[in-house]
Amino acid sequence: MTDPKGLDLAALRSFLDRVRPGLVSGELTGELIPGGKSNLTYRVADDAQRWVVRRPPLGHVLSTAHDMSREYRVISALGGTRVPVPGTVALCEDPEVIGAPFYVMEHVDGTVWRTAGQTATLGAERVSSLSLALMDVLADLHAVDPSAVGLGDFGKPDGYLARQLRRWSTQLQHSHNRELPGLAELHDDLVARMPAQSAQVSILHGDYRLDNCIVGPGDQIVAVLDWEMATIGDPLADLGLFLCYWRMWTEPVMDGLFGEAPPPGIFPTSAQMAARYAARRGADLSELPWYVAFAHYKLVGILEGIHYRYLAGQTVGEGFDRVGAMVPHLIKLGHRTLQEA
Repeated sequence: MTDPKGLDLAALRSFLDRVRPGLVSGELTGELIPGGKSNLTYRVADDAQRWVVRRPPLGHVLSTAHDMSREYRVISALGGTRVPVPGTVALCEDPEVIGAPFYVMEHVDGTVWRTAGQTATLGAERVSSLSLALMDVLADLHAVDPSAVGLGDFGKPDGYLARQLRRWSTQLQHSHNRELPGLAELHDDLVARMPAQSAQVSILHGDYRLDNCIVGPGDQIVAVLDWEMATIGDPLADLGLFLCYWRMWTEPVMDGLFGEAPPPGIFPTSAQMAARYAARRGADLSELPWYVAFAHYKLVGILEGIHYRYLAGQTVGEGFDRVGAMVPHLIKLGHRTLQEA
């Protein structure tokens, strides 16, 4: 039995035998699932079943960015809704078991489309259907009443946008050691143009995009993954980040983040995706450009943290050497989005 880096399989087996007696039969095997750039994800199996284990990275700055209990709680709460999520198995908050808190969930069969170029091989008709299904799931998530699923206290919607700006500013202060021209100015512009607090309050995924979903038969979304940034707040923040990703996913505006660009015309445009969301939710999108610009700032915080851990040798996987070069470009795109608005 060979342990993947960051996961002690014997300790995991002992924990599962204690909290879920009889669940595991036979020796456990495990492997790191590639593709993630924050929390670590492993596929674990015995003689008959497969599961997925999630734990924080081997080194990180803010514990709140890798809170396993929050991720486990929101997935468990959404299990009975229209939002497709894996079934949860067990949560371990004791860092002594494998070296960090972790949780175990059911394995969901399907495909994770990592790049737009890969997804484009489905052809324009299937890509369009998949894209709209992806947008519908986000709209369905925002339609869930947090209190009705036991998440009424999961976040603090009052002052959400101002608090988010402070959070990512703090994250950047603690996870970068280089000059980033234009970053302070982008922050100040976002503060100056911040929209009034929305009356809409929703469960937010916080990092919603196609490669954080599993696609099953009929090009339907069968599981939404990576809930580490979930909270309660303004749903347009989720939509803005999605559209920020979507532009980088479907247009050749940044080399390396989502692989090769697809052929033109295969994917719906950002405007078409936003219109789909607005129609399904009845949402007012007049302030949407600010949210998209803020999404660039948030993504700067995420990627700069990844770059910081990469330089410190605290990451596992491939592609981390290219992340740092993307950050200055994101800052420029954030400024451009505000100027165009």
